[in-house]
Amino acid sequence: MDDDFLLAIQLQEQFNSEKPMSIVDESWETLDPSPDVRAMFLEFNDTFFWGKLSGVEVKWSPRMTLCAGVCSYEGRGGLCSIRLSEPLLKLRPRRDLVQTLLHEMIHALLFVTLNNRDRDGHGPEFCKHMDRINQATGTKITVYHTFHDEVDLYRQHWWRCDGPCRTRKPYFGYVKRAMNRAPSAQDTWWGDHLRSCGGTYTKVKEPEGYGKKGKKTDTSQGKTDTSKDKKPTDKPTSNSKPSSTAIAGNTSLFLV
Repeated sequence: MDDDFLLAIQLQEQFNSEKPMSIVDESWETLDPSPDVRAMFLEFNDTFFWGKLSGVEVKWSPRMTLCAGVCSYEGRGGLCSIRLSEPLLKLRPRRDLVQTLLHEMIHALLFVTLNNRDRDGHGPEFCKHMDRINQATGTKITVYHTFHDEVDLYRQHWWRCDGPCRTRKPYFGYVKRAMNRAPSAQDTWWGDHLRSCGGTYTKVKEPEGYGKKGKKTDTSQGKTDTSKDKKPTDKPTSNSKPSSTAIAGNTSLFLV
């Protein structure tokens, strides 16, 4: 056996013994800062899920602001869909996207293989796959992936109760939401609140400039611009020309 062949065998053994770069290695932050989530899903499906998730949909959600990811499904044999929060994950390192996606893919696997529809359940089967992937990849998938700082960033509509619950932990009477929906009987906890407190919620905070609408004021003349209330003349006179306002208005209909 010649020296070159021996060297080749030694190099191959060394290559095989080296662990590949972790899928959450810090280097990925610069190598692939804006990954294609669909391509990432397909790669993970082949590598960690035996290709069983080929029928699962994955997409970004621009409106989901209370959790980083969710897996939803519609009955036996129905559509299984993974949605990832664009507002939350775009503020986080790439590894959080990877770990959130893998978390939801585990839920999808349990649904596809066991018809397990408990999306909030993180029992032995979930933990078995979580630990398997963490050990193989260096990830730190957990049963939680709510990023509290980012969630609070989007909760800009605040109400506070004037009753006894304003002195109770952990909320001290506050209800904070991403949308302008006041606490009401639509909330599952409303009945408990009426029995244990009975106070009234008053809005105490909202996004800057929210709900401020009005007519523009001509500062040079100190008058209110009421041009929107004026109706154009039905027919121009023989000596008149169509106004520039009418032309611009008609043009805008084609640009929209």
